[in-house]
Amino acid sequence: MSEQSCSVEAAFRTTSGRVRGRGAGDGVTAVLGIPYAAAPFGACRFREPQPAPAWDGVRDCTAFGPIAPQSAELPGAPVWHPGDEDILTVNVWVPERADGGALPVFFWIHGGAYTFGSSAQADFDGTALARAGLVVVSCNYRVGFEGFGHVSGFPDNRGLLDQVAALCWVRENIAVFGGDPGNVTVAGHSAGGGSVACLMAMERTRGLFRRAVAHSVPNAFFAVELAVAVSERIAAEAGVAPTAEGLLSVSPEALVAASDKAAAHCGTDPVAAVHTFDPVIFQPVVDGEVLPADPLRMLASGTAREVDLLVCHTLEEYWFLHAVGAVREVTTEAELADFAEALHLPAHLGDGYCALMPDAQVLDRYLAIFGDAQFGEYTTRLAEHHARAGGRAYLARFARRREEARPWHTADIPFAFGNLDAVGADFLIGGAPDDHDRALSRRMLRSWAGFAATGDPGWPAVTADTTPVKSWAVPGDHLADDDTSGLRALWRDVRFDLLRPRQAAGHRSHGLSGA
Repeated sequence: MSEQSCSVEAAFRTTSGRVRGRGAGDGVTAVLGIPYAAAPFGACRFREPQPAPAWDGVRDCTAFGPIAPQSAELPGAPVWHPGDEDILTVNVWVPERADGGALPVFFWIHGGAYTFGSSAQADFDGTALARAGLVVVSCNYRVGFEGFGHVSGFPDNRGLLDQVAALCWVRENIAVFGGDPGNVTVAGHSAGGGSVACLMAMERTRGLFRRAVAHSVPNAFFAVELAVAVSERIAAEAGVAPTAEGLLSVSPEALVAASDKAAAHCGTDPVAAVHTFDPVIFQPVVDGEVLPADPLRMLASGTAREVDLLVCHTLEEYWFLHAVGAVREVTTEAELADFAEALHLPAHLGDGYCALMPDAQVLDRYLAIFGDAQFGEYTTRLAEHHARAGGRAYLARFARRREEARPWHTADIPFAFGNLDAVGADFLIGGAPDDHDRALSRRMLRSWAGFAATGDPGWPAVTADTTPVKSWAVPGDHLADDDTSGLRALWRDVRFDLLRPRQAAGHRSHGLSGA
């Protein structure tokens, strides 16, 4: 039997050794937990990912690998246990091929505020996308302090470097699984979508992927001085000096605990002003080396114009974060004014939202503004800047709602993956799916598959002058020839910048003043 066969009994020969997966149904083979790099601990801790050691015989890859250090416990997903070290793994879903030709590759990066999450979450199962004719790959990478904490003398953005290493693994190995290394689409949601934008901006990724899908890209990138300040805060919580020696002396589990304490104290003593309202203390760092600049500026410069880009965001992103207790409650006009000052939002924005949402409670206006500031506007601008720089870009919005379900953050992902019945999906989508939902899921999945295969998701591209936008909805979708909504008009002259420490003289701590 050929090693490239999708039979459950088949072994696939990777550069580190042979692996064997398991049947996932409908002719799809899942090969799970394949190491793409060495365990990033011991002598490898806080360093760039190192090559995975080779093995003899056939490695049984029928279960997901361990996840990165974190305290989160997510529905249907494994938890991290102290001592788990082989965390840098990929998973591959391989469909049967009628003609034996190489298939497009869809490479998924999970989200989780750069702090938690894993590729083993049930709504990220790649079986349905593989049935649509893709070789699907997902990866685990370092999150939290291990992946994004600043350590003097060591590289920033180690989580991004892990993703690059996983993409290099794809380039070297995916042909064995029937994939085309010349037709790779990198995709992600939330922190995963932000990772995609960063990968497009990084010089070392050139030639590793041809297309990109980015859902709900967060407008949150740290200046180096903020990354340093966050590390100082975490080191203080851990009781060590904020030096490489001090931080290396702290175990991964102790650093997770110290990071959680630092985040919990942000409500009263924020490191950056925005942390008073949303205490996410790990973000990609614009260090000038791994990440040269904010991805919005890099895309505007044309640095990735050869990469096709598909972006999407949901209409009510922050209602989800409020529902899970991830953001501060704001219910009075005075608190809303404090929020606007913390983000340095111009006065006309608040007035405009009052006019557009005349009957809305303060909380709803706050969540609407926060969602557009952090996700909606930034994601949309990525497409527009990319198009104006000569790239091909497409824009979509997730607008599906019903009485018990808002179009909020993460609700779009089970639809696009075809995993509406996955563990935990009922909370994301507001209960059991109905026939309209299943039809929408099929449409979104076909769009992803079509874009990965050909670069065309099924509607017109953004141009230098117009922004067509596809709205995913039930019972049917709709297409606007140009995005000229009142909300977009409010944001026209609001510009984004890096996050900086609250106490940094001469700098805005959230700075909506860049590209």
